[in-house]
Amino acid sequence: MLRLTRPVCSRVAVPTFARLISTGGALPGAQLREDSPSQKVDLADETSKGTFIVVGVPGAFSPGCSQRHIPEYLKLADDFKSRGVKNLFVVAVNDAFVTKAWKEQLSDASGWARFLADPKGEFSNEFNALFDAAAFFGNKRSKRYAVVVKDGKITETFVEPDATGIDKSAAEEVLKTL
Repeated sequence: MLRLTRPVCSRVAVPTFARLISTGGALPGAQLREDSPSQKVDLADETSKGTFIVVGVPGAFSPGCSQRHIPEYLKLADDFKSRGVKNLFVVAVNDAFVTKAWKEQLSDASGWARFLADPKGEFSNEFNALFDAAAFFGNKRSKRYAVVVKDGKITETFVEPDATGIDKSAAEEVLKTL
């Protein structure tokens, strides 16, 4: 029989996991960009007072994002505003020049919708919203989701189970909860 004369200690590395998109928490603090690489946006700060919608999309100019998902939010902007939503923030793992051009193409002249670049996917990663989209986008991209943020806290989540569908995160579904 083996007897140990002193306790054996082992160090176990405990991985840190990204926060899940869930209710009750705050948005990640990663810096996003709006219109240019130098224009930084802290989404946690921007959403600290009032009600906001944050929508994550796989890619600017992609068919689902450009033809259905974001246009539906823009079409229902007055309905969202009448229910107290101050702004819509659209987050894409793209550079700031691409998200600016996309915003201009979708033409939200009111400024209610703000298009934010997450160029390295840092925000999306902290939010546990990245998925491997290399087959069609060449890199990791954001899952398609929507969250309602009230006074800095996430109160509702709508995450597409397949990462790219437009069912749970559709504007009409989010509007029903407000």
